[in-house]
Amino acid sequence: MRFSSVLKFGGLTALTASLSTLAYAEGVNGPVDGEIGFQRAVTPVMESIVDLNVWLVWLMGAICVFVLVLMVYIMFRFREKANPVPSKTSHNTTIEIIWTLVPVLILLVMAVPSIKLLYAQDVIPEADLTIKATGNTWNWEYSYPDYENVDSFVSNIVDIEIDEKRTADGEALSHQEIINIIDARPADEPRLDGRPYLLATDAPLVVPVNKTVVVQVTSNNNLHAFAVPQFGIKIDAIPGRINQTYFKVNAGEEGTYYGQCSELCGIKHAFMPIEVQVVSQVEFDRWIANGGSFDTDFSQNETGGSQTAGMK
Repeated sequence: MRFSSVLKFGGLTALTASLSTLAYAEGVNGPVDGEIGFQRAVTPVMESIVDLNVWLVWLMGAICVFVLVLMVYIMFRFREKANPVPSKTSHNTTIEIIWTLVPVLILLVMAVPSIKLLYAQDVIPEADLTIKATGNTWNWEYSYPDYENVDSFVSNIVDIEIDEKRTADGEALSHQEIINIIDARPADEPRLDGRPYLLATDAPLVVPVNKTVVVQVTSNNNLHAFAVPQFGIKIDAIPGRINQTYFKVNAGEEGTYYGQCSELCGIKHAFMPIEVQVVSQVEFDRWIANGGSFDTDFSQNETGGSQTAGMK
């Protein structure tokens, strides 16, 4: 192995570390085809996760380069031609102390920011808004206990029936063909309207920007998990138990964000998206005053057989 190979490896490691930040540099929301890193962070917790990840990638890259350089040096310095009489050294106390203490110190350096981040994720601050998210098979039900005038509602995926996803000849439709069918629906039926297929819902969760939102998560049946990558949250939904998490979307980051159930929960696990609409406080107050709606629209939600109102 030539030393130039070491340099190439080092350059590749640095490139990989740099690319880990490129996926969210364009200011887009949700997953992007071909991305290799995290989705763009929009909360302080997710920003801390990204920062820790980038720092750890550089640290791991430096360790890999150091070990590779050391191996190359050993193979070159102690090759047979340079050492016709091999060394019979059985141990070296100094080296053994170094290779024991250095990894311990590295782990301690990694542990401190990791524990601080875990603490920041685990300790729930005082809530500006509390929401209850209940996992069903296979959708989410949201309620706003702070506001009695807002009824709980069920959020379903915007999709077509499974038997409609094949042609008369039995050929599976492409995603684009399914999207075209959905968007050809009448205006009073749930459509995608530019939102990502398999992530869009007929009734998004609505929250205000720059406010601490506490989410109480539980389940009516199977194990589920409530996860929104750009918020840096993921917590299990367990029947008979309430778990809590929180997020606070940074000021100026109004928009729509997406997540999914992240615990294998049955045949339609992949069709259980989470859509969060982050709005200004003024818009949120209007939504609340209107009983949980910007304007009334048809929704395919069903709770106990009854139909509910959806929100655009």
